[in-house]
Amino acid sequence: MEIFEQYESNVRAYCRNFYDVFDRAKGALIYSESGKKFVDFFAGAGALNYGHNNEYIKQKILAYLESDSITHGLDMYTKAKREFIEKFSQIILEPRKLNYKIQFCGPTGTNAVEASLKLARKITKRTGIFAFMGGFHGMSLGSLAVTSNIQKRSSSGIALSDVTFFPYSESPIDSFDTIEYMEAVLNDGHSGIEKPAAIIFETIQAEGGVNIASPEWMLRLRELSDRHGILLICDDIQVGCGRTGPFFSFERAGMIPDIVLLSKSISGYGLPMSILLMKPELDVWKPGEHNGTFRGNQLAFIGATAALEYWEMNNLEQSVKYKEAFVREYLTKQILSLHKGLTIRGAGLIWGIDFSNVEDERITQKVVEECYQNGLIIESAGRKDSVIKLMPPLTIELELLQQGCSIIRQTIQENINKVLEVESYG
Repeated sequence: MEIFEQYESNVRAYCRNFYDVFDRAKGALIYSESGKKFVDFFAGAGALNYGHNNEYIKQKILAYLESDSITHGLDMYTKAKREFIEKFSQIILEPRKLNYKIQFCGPTGTNAVEASLKLARKITKRTGIFAFMGGFHGMSLGSLAVTSNIQKRSSSGIALSDVTFFPYSESPIDSFDTIEYMEAVLNDGHSGIEKPAAIIFETIQAEGGVNIASPEWMLRLRELSDRHGILLICDDIQVGCGRTGPFFSFERAGMIPDIVLLSKSISGYGLPMSILLMKPELDVWKPGEHNGTFRGNQLAFIGATAALEYWEMNNLEQSVKYKEAFVREYLTKQILSLHKGLTIRGAGLIWGIDFSNVEDERITQKVVEECYQNGLIIESAGRKDSVIKLMPPLTIELELLQQGCSIIRQTIQENINKVLEVESYG
């Protein structure tokens, strides 16, 4: 690993926790160069919903490469892009009666966030944005401005302004009605807070610690936005593309955002791709007003089209619901009993085990480290990294799902026992 230490920037992060040199992967398994096998409960930070090297998607990409077709197309018309738009409309938009225009952004999710903020400000002629405590939207300047984590925000080197943060649904601030407070702020001429161009939110704050907005809260947020003429942006980058069961995570609330952001698993194969969905009347861009060299990643279009076909053919929505039931039952029966301070929350195949009420601030990091040593890749999230986040590929076999959960249980139990020994001794 000396080559990495010598030449790669200190900014590298995941490799500090997952420190093997990885060589190959298939489905929900990753193999190191030395041959060690790991169950993957990380899924490329949500970019691999359909697993590593999904065979159906891979064959479509290989066939495209073999045909010497276009691989880089900017925003020119191409066959690959046309097929994606047709399939996305046919499988996703039309059955849900969603009337959205599609904007292809740069290669990563933060670019879609930047585009949405720029578009909202252009439409409304207002500069402010409402965002939520615990939210994460990316690491470029506009995205950082609507991200609440102080440590991440400090990396910007400049003031990040024009954003007002409010407590999220099911906030750690008990008995606080965020929607009621936002309404009061917007109606009070002395609140000191001007009407924003947009409200940006996640239906589940994944990086924030798997905090879940209730359907009722999301509906009230939609109604508040309508009353005040504020655009509602749903960042579905990490928990969309089937992660919660339905293709879009906001479907469970029966509401429709004005703008929806997708990236990570939209390409199906871990290839860079991000898109912005907007109601047609919001498409006020002038040609080239927001662009990017790699907004026409043709291999990503091929992978995305194949992923939609795979999602439909294999009825992944029902499969995720079945696996969700298994994880919910396992965590409830096998994990919660380990310590009275543990709590769980989740939906579909994103779940969090919260250690914030366990008297050992380092316990989550110990669990992550020891899970890795025991053959499971998993990460922590949330305030003080106090939440263990389960996010396996949607296609994971039940046997591997159970194996990963067992590793978590064993590792937590060993560390909880140490905590209990210390508490008893104290």
